[in-house]
Amino acid sequence: MRFNMQFALVPLTAFVLTTLTGAAIASEAWVATRTDAFLGKINTKDNVGNDVTADKIASEMTPGELKSITVSLQLRNQDQLDQFLKDLQTPGSASYHKYLTPEQFAAQFGPTQAQVNAVVSHLSASGFKNITISPNRTLISGDGTVAAVAQAFNTKLKRFTHHGRNVYANESAAQVPASLQHIVGSVLGLQNASIHHPTNTGAHQAQKTTVTPAGTEVAHTPTQYPGIYGAVKIPAASNAIVGTIAAGNMTYTLQDFATFLSNNPSLPKITPTVVYVGTENTSDESGEVEWALDSQVIYGTAGGLKQLIFYTANSMEDAALTAAYNAAVTANVARVVNVSLGQCEADAKSSGSQAADDTVFKQAVAQGITFAVAAGDAGPYNCDTDSQGNPGVAKTTTQKRTYDVSEPASSPYVIAVGGTALFTTSSGAYNGQAVWNEGTASTGVGSAVRLWATGGGFSAYEPAPAWQTASIVGSGHTTRGLPDIVFDAAQASGTNIYINQAANGTAYAAVGGTSMAAPMFAAFWARLESAHGNNLGFPASALYKAIPANPGLVFPVTNATVDGDAVNYTGWSTTYPGMKAAASGWSAATGFGSLNIDAVNAYITANPTVFPTK
Repeated sequence: MRFNMQFALVPLTAFVLTTLTGAAIASEAWVATRTDAFLGKINTKDNVGNDVTADKIASEMTPGELKSITVSLQLRNQDQLDQFLKDLQTPGSASYHKYLTPEQFAAQFGPTQAQVNAVVSHLSASGFKNITISPNRTLISGDGTVAAVAQAFNTKLKRFTHHGRNVYANESAAQVPASLQHIVGSVLGLQNASIHHPTNTGAHQAQKTTVTPAGTEVAHTPTQYPGIYGAVKIPAASNAIVGTIAAGNMTYTLQDFATFLSNNPSLPKITPTVVYVGTENTSDESGEVEWALDSQVIYGTAGGLKQLIFYTANSMEDAALTAAYNAAVTANVARVVNVSLGQCEADAKSSGSQAADDTVFKQAVAQGITFAVAAGDAGPYNCDTDSQGNPGVAKTTTQKRTYDVSEPASSPYVIAVGGTALFTTSSGAYNGQAVWNEGTASTGVGSAVRLWATGGGFSAYEPAPAWQTASIVGSGHTTRGLPDIVFDAAQASGTNIYINQAANGTAYAAVGGTSMAAPMFAAFWARLESAHGNNLGFPASALYKAIPANPGLVFPVTNATVDGDAVNYTGWSTTYPGMKAAASGWSAATGFGSLNIDAVNAYITANPTVFPTK
């Protein structure tokens, strides 16, 4: 099934309410949005290979060149919203698990129509056309020229070459007239130098799941994970609907999924729904491995679903993906949404997409939707890349390293899912796990090597949520720590899936990465939602309350030995604040460990004041 989800076109009558002329714009003071100057923050190479910032080599774009932008509007009544989200997860509160509909959220916390009209008028007066508004009024998109961007946001766009691509970025912070200061949050689409990347290890020759010595890492099929992680008594997620974020052409993904079902006759037959958010991009097949991994792991681990929905963006750029997240939230159909993508958190902060994404994820929590987001595959080096943009290329000990976490996993309004190396017995039963850290390997670009390891650590920007107390994450941490939960992610213990476009030409391949772990959590949480009336909602607060007092709810990561034979990456556990190779309890490398699904299900049933089922 295919659907195209376009934002509602703005009626022309809206423009007359608060029309701003070019002269009026010029007479107002400019104020900054949450979209910072991006150009000077990008480290790149000049034409002779010297390290420079992009502003040193960039040239101005032609004024008439066409560009599309998306304006993210601020939510209203922020203090009341924050209190509501807290009450939503507080037993005894009148708002406890009283989820809102999209219409109720828009009425209480979304931008008003008058605020929307003001932004639309500003864009129209600046020369933007084809202006569209998202159903919850938080995203306004339009097509314009580089000159229109300069008039609307008081910044120039400049072009340069970065990571082998011809890209652009804004020279200065995006600004708006003072009258829009408390309406506009950020402006997306002013740069495409930093984009999201799938968080998988790529496709490799499929590994057989035959008898192996106890404790050996071996690849598995999606249908084996329920038995490994204790989802034996709980039924399949037949009453749950799961969404997953994708981008580009989905033709091969759907073919792969059909092949997967034909080779797993015990699973119920289903045809996934594809919702194209914006225009369909049929030329982009670069994410095929990721979308195949997501869909097959979700469905096989869930044991079946009521429906599986791909919310499909037309690119991996910030604006397109934020719109896809928002489409899943405003549709309000899927109770669980998987995101196996990430980017350097500092880039997301500077572009304004972090603020825009948080706006979307807050609404998701208010509606009882859980986003599961991969924590990344580059350890604490998502921002350090080779010349082609591959992350995890940590600088030498004589250079300044950039320690970071991945966005959107760093949002306090999602479940961040990290990775481990999974060990099983000869009969395929769980037999322990270690932090996923394979050490370094060549990126294939010159002499560059990268780290393959679970993402984790502490955000540089997102405040610590109330449920991450000092007694759990350690004293002195005032920002969001991640991951929350971990599941299998190592290449050696990866997942065998069907991929028509696998990198090595085979149709059956093994894939690892935290983008295997995130859909695994999404599938298990869908089982729990399905078993409890789809009313569990965002579980972070409840999990952080329940697990420390009930350690049997998780399979902990107590094995300090790193994955395989690789040595621990120098400086990871000692230099990066808060990172520990493995620990009981919570750590900023392995979260609490992996959920023991039947134990969690029993706990939910026995503790309705922590996890209400009605």
